[in-house]
Amino acid sequence: MINKERIKPLNRKSVKEGKWVVYWMQASQRVECNHALEYAVEKANELKKPLVVFFGITSRFPEAGERHYYFMLEGLQDVEISLNKRGIRMVLVPVSPEKGVVKLSQDACLVVVDAGYLKIQKKWRTEAAKRLDCLLLQVETDVLVPVEEASVKEEYSAATLRPKIHTKLYQYLFPLKKKPVHFPSLHLPFDSLDISDISKILHLLKIDRGVPKVESFHGGASHALKHLDNFLKIKLGHYDKFRNDPTQDYLSLMSPYLRFGQISPLDIALSVMKTDKPDSQVYLEELIVRRELAMNFTYYNPVYESFQCLPEWAQKTLREHGRDKRQYVYSLETMEQGKTHDPIWNAAQEEMMITGKMHGYMRMYWGKKILEWSEEPEQAFAIALYLNNKYELDGSDPNGYTGVAWCFGKYDRPWFERPIFGKVRYMNANGLKRKFNVPAYIEKIKKLKSTNPETFMILS
Repeated sequence: MINKERIKPLNRKSVKEGKWVVYWMQASQRVECNHALEYAVEKANELKKPLVVFFGITSRFPEAGERHYYFMLEGLQDVEISLNKRGIRMVLVPVSPEKGVVKLSQDACLVVVDAGYLKIQKKWRTEAAKRLDCLLLQVETDVLVPVEEASVKEEYSAATLRPKIHTKLYQYLFPLKKKPVHFPSLHLPFDSLDISDISKILHLLKIDRGVPKVESFHGGASHALKHLDNFLKIKLGHYDKFRNDPTQDYLSLMSPYLRFGQISPLDIALSVMKTDKPDSQVYLEELIVRRELAMNFTYYNPVYESFQCLPEWAQKTLREHGRDKRQYVYSLETMEQGKTHDPIWNAAQEEMMITGKMHGYMRMYWGKKILEWSEEPEQAFAIALYLNNKYELDGSDPNGYTGVAWCFGKYDRPWFERPIFGKVRYMNANGLKRKFNVPAYIEKIKKLKSTNPETFMILS
């Protein structure tokens, strides 16, 4: 059974006579534990119609390049294989999603879509809802507690959202069972891209090819589950001790897969809870409360991608210190190439450039140093977002926007006033040295760089 709170009509149309039901897959790019897909299967069975899964690939997703598209297309390869096993046709079209779904759905009885929390995702759904001739239902499946059910407003901090989440969490913590498909759709003659040839699709799309794919991560549910299994068996028991040490490999590595909806946070949560390890609660706090705070942020804050998203105290104090003398001021180009005076910061930037993922603890230091080395705070915010979204596999994502904003005071409190930062929390290299072996981290990235010379040459 799917909680009714997950389901939301996006228009006032009705179910009509048609040839099929469409599941418009966009944010939740998976077959396993996908409430939107299972709801669409249920409705198709009730209407005695085949189900078609539509995915529109636009070449204009903000700040996405080859790295992101390649990872996403690897994931969609997994999706098509899994759908085929269930007798469901997947239609992959190089078109802006809101336009493609309207065209495909001219003969549809009903369209079901998953939920997205960014402006462009909400815009797609709003525009499609207006133009469709049939009912469009949204089924939220990339959070445990639906965003509007958790809170009706933007929350001030994790402390204010946490009790609201915990009050309702156990209504949603149960496995999602797959429903049988009574009316297969593999025979339906739709034009669709050949997902097996990723290079051909990338050539077809007019996207930024300046940041190539990474070898560190491969997209898809199958790879996500391998990382999760390794985390549960080897890393989770020491997660709290080593999670802030970038010289150790104790992170779950789930963020790229969650960003593309290739794995369900519900699946992860239930798997972690089954282990009953002491560090489970530490990880679940990050997976559920902290992650869903990010969804709350981008859903309710209309300026989440700008300096104006920060609390008033942070904007005020940073502007008051905007003209403070800076010992170092670097251009975007210098920072992008990791050529500052700070070998620790450079290592973090290079890690992100090469692997597509910077260690979470280093991302805090990285963001705060951009603030320290930029001519003004607004410029620093824009640079941090630009670099994060360009190189991180989990960039252009609620967690990414929230992570950058946190470096500038979001969800934090005022601290002791100091130059440049004002009352925004400060971080320095000495603090890192107390946490972990800094020379070992720098050496780790040097070795990584030496084993990826071609990749780094392209990025440089």
